[in-house]
Amino acid sequence: MGAVGKPQRFEGRHESSKELKPLPIGKFCNQLCSFFKCSKNSLVFVNKVVKGHVQKSAMCRWIGDQCLGYKCQFAFCERKALLPDGVCTLAIRFSEGVEDFFKEVEKYDIGGGKVKDILGRRTGRKDIYLE
Repeated sequence: MGAVGKPQRFEGRHESSKELKPLPIGKFCNQLCSFFKCSKNSLVFVNKVVKGHVQKSAMCRWIGDQCLGYKCQFAFCERKALLPDGVCTLAIRFSEGVEDFFKEVEKYDIGGGKVKDILGRRTGRKDIYLE
C-alpha cells in the first residue's frame, strides 16, 4: 500500500495477467497466435471491415500486404512449435500416442517385465505399468 488506506496504482497488475495460449486453426498455425512472430519485425495487426463485421488481420509491413503465414521465410514460432508444412505441434494431441507406445513396449518386451520396471522408475508412474 502506498499512502494510508490507498492501494498502490499497479498493485494487482501481475495477478490479472493470463498465460498465453496457442490459437491454431485446426492443426495449422495461425498468424494471429500470440506465439507467431516475424524475424523482420514487420508483423502488425489491423482491423478490417469484412461484410459489415470488424475482423482482425495480420499485415506485413515489409511487403505491404497480408501476412503469408508459415509460407514466409521469416516466420517463426516463439515456442518453436511451427513445422515447415505449417502444422502447429502445440495443437497435436500427444496423449493419443502414449497408449500405442505402451502397447509396442508390451509387444517387444523380452526380459519379462524389465522394460516396464525401468520406465516406472524413470517416470515415477508405476500404476500405468501394472496392467
